[in-house]
Amino acid sequence: MAPTKKTGKKNGGLGDIASRRRKVVRVKAKRQRSESSRQWLMRHLNDPYVAAAQEEGYRSRAAFKLLQLDEKFQLLKPGLRVLDLGAAPGGWSQVAAKAIAKKASKLVALDILPMDALAGVEFLQMDFTDNAAPEKLKELLGGPADLVLSDLAPNTTGHPGTDHIRIMALTEMAAHFAIDVLAPGGAFVCKFFQGGAEQELLGLLKKHFVKTRHAKPPASRAESSETYLVAQGFRK
Repeated sequence: MAPTKKTGKKNGGLGDIASRRRKVVRVKAKRQRSESSRQWLMRHLNDPYVAAAQEEGYRSRAAFKLLQLDEKFQLLKPGLRVLDLGAAPGGWSQVAAKAIAKKASKLVALDILPMDALAGVEFLQMDFTDNAAPEKLKELLGGPADLVLSDLAPNTTGHPGTDHIRIMALTEMAAHFAIDVLAPGGAFVCKFFQGGAEQELLGLLKKHFVKTRHAKPPASRAESSETYLVAQGFRK
């Protein structure tokens, strides 16, 4: 479903989403549901970005993260060629496809999970770590990318140290791919979780981009160690 309302400073007011007044949803305790599950469900149902995504036709609350990153860094504009890695269920692709829509634009999305079709998006269901994935993405894109978005994240084990190493390895793969496929002046945005193993990634990006900055959009939950790196001005 296409977004039905406009948001953001460019198109309406992203800053007020968290402060919108809504009726509090309460979840009753049940025998088959643990207390931690009940608390998680209550947080989810009362999350203002979950509600806003439903109201505005986005497939996930993550759409607001990209809207907020774009609001701050001006990443999206008509005619761009964009790759969206870790795209399912499609929140970022929805935002990007609408923003870049123009005859010369192109958006290719990838995820290991299935994703319902979106207008203006070519989707490849494939594991990004598959050796054949980079060439298939390049083939679908048909030329250099202007922007590579990575919301990739591996399945978690529950062990913070192990999970951090795994997501950093995946993020570094995405960064190397971006360096290979980006046109001069292009940009790369990636998610990672803070934990001490990100220095190598930062060094790599600073070597190849004019600007590399950390960003934690308001839609990223405060209790999460999730953050984003925004690298702009690619130097081939």
